[in-house]
Amino acid sequence: MNTAIVYYSQHHGNTKKLLDAIAAADPSVTLIDVAKQPDADLSVYERIGLASGIYFSSFAKPLIAFAEAHLPENREVFYIYTHGAPVGGFLKGIRVAAAQKNCREIGVYHCLGFDTVGPFKLFGGIAKGHPTAEEIDGAVSFYRSL
Repeated sequence: MNTAIVYYSQHHGNTKKLLDAIAAADPSVTLIDVAKQPDADLSVYERIGLASGIYFSSFAKPLIAFAEAHLPENREVFYIYTHGAPVGGFLKGIRVAAAQKNCREIGVYHCLGFDTVGPFKLFGGIAKGHPTAEEIDGAVSFYRSL
């Protein structure tokens, strides 16, 4: 299936590590960085991944804005994210954007990611050493299971 993963991964590259492993396992996957390709055309992709680090309890605002503007109607979508804090309602904004385009969710993968944003910086960050090799392998296994 023709697949693109649109992502935003800025601070420590946690999410990008997962995506690079997926792309290495399946070279037909197209990775699209919204910071570098803010107007990418997704119309040729049947399945679209939306991936982000979590920024202040949400997917990155640039990724949500991209999905609102450029996500094609009626596609299969999946979500991948890394987070430093315990799991919360991180998917709300991105799910709303996908639902507005009548997209069907087919899966979610998340794991810890090293985080030094805000007060965590004072303590040297949280989730040090993440994502681990096992978590990266888990992302590849998740993708293959879709």
